[in-house]
Amino acid sequence: MTTLKTHLSCLAGASLFALTLAAGPALAGPEEARKWIDSEFQPSTLSKDEQMKEMEWFINAAKPFAGMEINIVSETITTHEYEAKTLAKAFSEITGIKLTHDLIQEGDVVEKIQTQMQSGKNIYDGWINDSDLIGTHFRYKQATNLTDWMAGPGKDVTNPNLDIDDFIGKSFGTGPDGKLYQLPVQQFANLYWFRYDWFQRADLKEKFKAKYGYDLGVPVNWSAYEDIAEFFTNDVKEIDGTKVFGHMDYGKKDPSLGWRFTDAWLSMAGNGDKGIPNGLPVDEWGIRMEGCRPVGSAVERGGDTNGPAAVYSITKYVDWLKKYAPPQAQGMTFGESGPVPAQGSIAQQIFWYTAFTADMVKPGLPVMSADGKPKWRMAPSPKGAYWKDGMKLGYQDAGSATLLNSTPVERRKAAWLYLQFIVSKTVSLKKSHVGLTFIRESDIWDKSFTERAPQLGGLIEFYRSPARVQWTPTGNNVPDYPRLAQLWWQNIGDASSGAKTPQAAMDALAAAQDSVMERLERSGVQGDCGPKLNPRTTAEEWFAKAEKAGTLAPQRKLANEKPKGETIDYDTLIKSWPASPPKRG
Repeated sequence: MTTLKTHLSCLAGASLFALTLAAGPALAGPEEARKWIDSEFQPSTLSKDEQMKEMEWFINAAKPFAGMEINIVSETITTHEYEAKTLAKAFSEITGIKLTHDLIQEGDVVEKIQTQMQSGKNIYDGWINDSDLIGTHFRYKQATNLTDWMAGPGKDVTNPNLDIDDFIGKSFGTGPDGKLYQLPVQQFANLYWFRYDWFQRADLKEKFKAKYGYDLGVPVNWSAYEDIAEFFTNDVKEIDGTKVFGHMDYGKKDPSLGWRFTDAWLSMAGNGDKGIPNGLPVDEWGIRMEGCRPVGSAVERGGDTNGPAAVYSITKYVDWLKKYAPPQAQGMTFGESGPVPAQGSIAQQIFWYTAFTADMVKPGLPVMSADGKPKWRMAPSPKGAYWKDGMKLGYQDAGSATLLNSTPVERRKAAWLYLQFIVSKTVSLKKSHVGLTFIRESDIWDKSFTERAPQLGGLIEFYRSPARVQWTPTGNNVPDYPRLAQLWWQNIGDASSGAKTPQAAMDALAAAQDSVMERLERSGVQGDCGPKLNPRTTAEEWFAKAEKAGTLAPQRKLANEKPKGETIDYDTLIKSWPASPPKRG
């Protein structure tokens, strides 16, 4: 399985490699820690004395494992490259543990973690594995329950300054039992991206309002996004001699098409139920869960994968791709389409990852001003016609520290030390500046990011906003992420290519998901929280049940799927958000 992060690394010019560090110095300890604090671990939310105190804890906790060779693996993105090249070296020198941090394709990470789970043979001592697998890890019971680990066998190697409540994504790695199985190491969201400079032009604002009756601005709903796409593609047509398009996307039937949809596209349309981080009882994949047991994807089983909201989301995707994106976009993969907005011909993009920020602010790009500030901004995503208050609104990737029970306890302890080191307050702020993938509230609100915010196109403002909580990863309703995720690109690819209607494609996807869950149910391998499918009845029966229960999924088809467009001025939106961090406690 190939994923987004692999392509992001390619766009950044990163090669895929495994980095093996040489052994640290014979005498690890305070001198090495002080050297790293002075030379690399700045800025930090801690004072240098506080950093030194934290490093002294790591030095003492690591003494029983000095000289041990420990292996960690992650996918390849800028943040993890920094960990592998710099932080792993620092950890080895400071603690005396010989640390190897491998960087491989995300698909290989998933394959290897599945192999260790199935065979019980220890391949890696620690993993940085997407929290999209939380439903998988919770049910197979192969991942270490970190809540119990930190209070029990791992207590002596758990950093007293870890401060779990400072992690903005702690709910992402929490199972239905309330236990933490995965701790975020990096996070990034998909948001709305647009050319702020074009949206500010008086002539374009006047023409747009004359045609549509409302202001050109950040679209609040999909109707406005569609109007803006139409306006730039077919009315504006050209700016400064360049043909412009009102939309960008990709459509090739390729594994990368899968996460275009599993990364919460359906939730943006209004699929599923209310609930943060994921809808309950029906999530944004359209999978219904009762208690902790998935019971179906198809509307006829109480799911929403092929319901009206899901079909609407696919219909809009196909229509916009054909009408408003560059013609070549229909044959592009994610990796090929990613750099296109930076080339200066795209007015807006509804599905854009904040992990692109570093590549979009490079001097000399058509989307950068001479003063070093971006001509573009990012903002919260617009909502589809079926969306209701209380639903999630987009996707947030959360590569997370994960331990497996098949790893011997002593090796798990040493690996846990490293995984905590790379999220520690001593290093996390500097790492956030390098990769722009935030995990701690304290880092987001640090004065260094207040100063840097004007160069980052709205990234800091978004992560400081209350809207942030509506962007979440795949959740607990998905019982086997690797098996189910691969079904999406195969089936939705048929809609993208025109081989099937959106309804037929989603019917096929729902049936395929239910087939996999049926096999899991028969096998019994996931125990009391494994799938137990509802019998198929009728869509009408489930529409009526949802209405009676006061839940939202599945929703009936709306009579009007294009209400009046609504926008908000970007600067007004930003000013409406709080200027200080939320209170703890």
